[in-house]
Amino acid sequence: MLWSDPKNEPPKELRDAQAMMRRAGLVLALLMVLGMFVVSLH
Repeated sequence: MLWSDPKNEPPKELRDAQAMMRRAGLVLALLMVLGMFVVSLH
């Protein structure tokens, strides 16, 4: 690792970024499912 941290957890910025990416991925998956549903209706 680049930072020298005795604790085994990443810094707050990295945790926030990971949480944001997970949330964005979830939203993207929901949008894709919704889009496929709309396309199947037409």
